[in-house]
Order: sequence, then structure tokens, then C-alpha cells
Amino acid sequence: MSEPEFSARGVRIERWPRSLTRAGQILIQDGRLALLNSYGRVIDSAPVRAVRADRPWFAGDGSMVATVNGTRYRLTMGQRGRRPDARALAGRFLDAVGRAGGQKD
Repeated sequence: MSEPEFSARGVRIERWPRSLTRAGQILIQDGRLALLNSYGRVIDSAPVRAVRADRPWFAGDGSMVATVNGTRYRLTMGQRGRRPDARALAGRFLDAVGRAGGQKD
């Protein structure tokens, strides 16, 4: 296994109308995105190319919406008092998804 292209812990993962975890993890590694709960179990996983992610107008700092396997998830970075870097972390996530989506075989 290679180094992760992106990794974030302490992420709130919601699938409307309920929260799945308040301390989840997002991991992009070897061309796959995985959403993990606080115990490290996979909530959902897909090739990064198949994932759509965006920061909608209604999302606050560090929040975005990602569609994985046709399911929309709201991801909120920077839980647990780390709000200042939440926006930067969300930007890095969007960049990582965008880079992977633009790659050709």
C-alpha cells in the first residue's frame, strides 16, 4: 500500500437526515475514496473517479457534499475545535478528488 493521497480524521459524516458519525475519517488511497466510521469500518467506498464533491452555497466552512455510489453525504471537517484549518482541509479534499477525476488511463 502507498501513502494516502488525502486523510482526515474527526469528520462528521451525515446522510440526510441523520448523522452516521461525528468522528469519522476520509481516506483517499490507491485511487479509492473510503468513508470510515469512528471504529474504522467502511461506511461507503468507491473509485475516486466516480466520486463527485462540491462545496454548495449553503455549506459552512469546512463542509461539503460528496456523492459516493449515488448516495449523497455531507462531510464536515474540523470537528473538535479545529475550525481554523477546516476550510483548508476541505479545500485539500476537493483538490484531491478533482485531481483523481481528471486523470486518464
